[in-house]
Amino acid sequence: MTITTRFAPSPTGYLHVGGARTALFSWLYARKYGGQFILRIEDTDLERSTQESVNAILEGMAWLGLDYDLGPFYQTHHFDRYKEIIQQLIAQGDAYYCYCSKDELEQLRTEQMANKEKPRYNGKCRDANIVELDREPVIRFKNPVDGVVTIPDLVKGDIVVANKELDDLIIARGDGTPTYNLTVVVDDMDMKVTHVIRGDDHINNTPRQMNILNALGANLPKYAHLPMILGADGARLSKRHGAVSVMQFRDEGYLPEALLNYLVRLGWSHGDQEIFSLDEIVEYFELADVNVSASTFNMEKLLWLNHHYIMNAEPEHVARHLSWHMGQLGLDLATGPALVDVVKIQRERSKTLVEMAAASVYFYKEFESYDEKAVKKNFTAGTEHVLSSLHERLIAVTDWNAESIHDVIVNLAESMTLNMGKVAQPLRVAVCGCAVSPAIDITVELLGQEKTLARLERAISYIKTLN
Repeated sequence: MTITTRFAPSPTGYLHVGGARTALFSWLYARKYGGQFILRIEDTDLERSTQESVNAILEGMAWLGLDYDLGPFYQTHHFDRYKEIIQQLIAQGDAYYCYCSKDELEQLRTEQMANKEKPRYNGKCRDANIVELDREPVIRFKNPVDGVVTIPDLVKGDIVVANKELDDLIIARGDGTPTYNLTVVVDDMDMKVTHVIRGDDHINNTPRQMNILNALGANLPKYAHLPMILGADGARLSKRHGAVSVMQFRDEGYLPEALLNYLVRLGWSHGDQEIFSLDEIVEYFELADVNVSASTFNMEKLLWLNHHYIMNAEPEHVARHLSWHMGQLGLDLATGPALVDVVKIQRERSKTLVEMAAASVYFYKEFESYDEKAVKKNFTAGTEHVLSSLHERLIAVTDWNAESIHDVIVNLAESMTLNMGKVAQPLRVAVCGCAVSPAIDITVELLGQEKTLARLERAISYIKTLN
């Protein structure tokens, strides 16, 4: 048997954190056991589904690196197949037409709630064989009334639901379009899905879907329901807790592997290990190790992980992701040093790629003004002479590298009987516009001789205006 899992998002918004974790766990299980991972777009909600949302889902999956073996499949392309199955269920007596109006159903619901009963369809049309030509009927599945449904859940253990607790759900609307619980069953059956891994908000759907699969004589997949993700306040994670869209994490400067590592630890563990390579996650992952209880999303922990990956990933890899952020700032990377070299000197002080990009602008673009506090502290009496002397010595450097630049700074400080900071800091403000940068000799090396000299000249002119 080939293990087959699927991720089946509804394209009514972005790819959110919960969906991404579901996709990751489904992907991991398929990869661990040499199976297939399917991407299925459940777009039968025609009013809410949008192409923009489809694109957001595909973009999020691509950014995370969750490659799928089959798909994307779109449910709207399979309406003929759903109609065929609906007619089969009607023909074999497992579905029926229901002519109850919305008003009737609402009145029924009101009465049931007033009597403190569970709101549910009362089966009025179940065996009535009613035909009303002036009203478009829905089609309901005839759920068994006796016995129980046992879900042998791979995460939560056996879940037992009495059939009498399940009403006859609608499988086709009045306009003939199929509903979620019908389409998902048909697709899982036709795609030979062996393992359905999804959020535990679907537990109420699972016994209903199992009953439809049984009515169709289909093999039942194994189910694994993942606990929900909570915000720091204990409520279900939502927009008010911060970034919940996968691509928003990209926009805020996170590396995809940092988010993947964090997501897999939201509900799964392997001893006390916190940091995993993707190969390690695939090797160690087991559904039996998924926690039963909900997990709390911790932005500080994710930020810590992100800094770890920025520090330890190959600089070329970080640079590929950083280039997008540099582009967002309108920077032309051809006008400055190789981005890999910038990553190497900036990563220690950067927790996100947004921070790294913002701190690296001066390599590729002239700054508009100097930081006022830096000017007040470092462009003091005598600074003009220091910078002029630096300019004179740096213009004579023939081998432009950090070592040569360092020697110039040290020798000048010694000749002027100044400490290093009295030379290095004014130089830093002159070439960067601020008082913070990586080691000044490496910074100046990457800026290049031409830019460095031009910015020294600019700073000298600026200091003259202060006097």
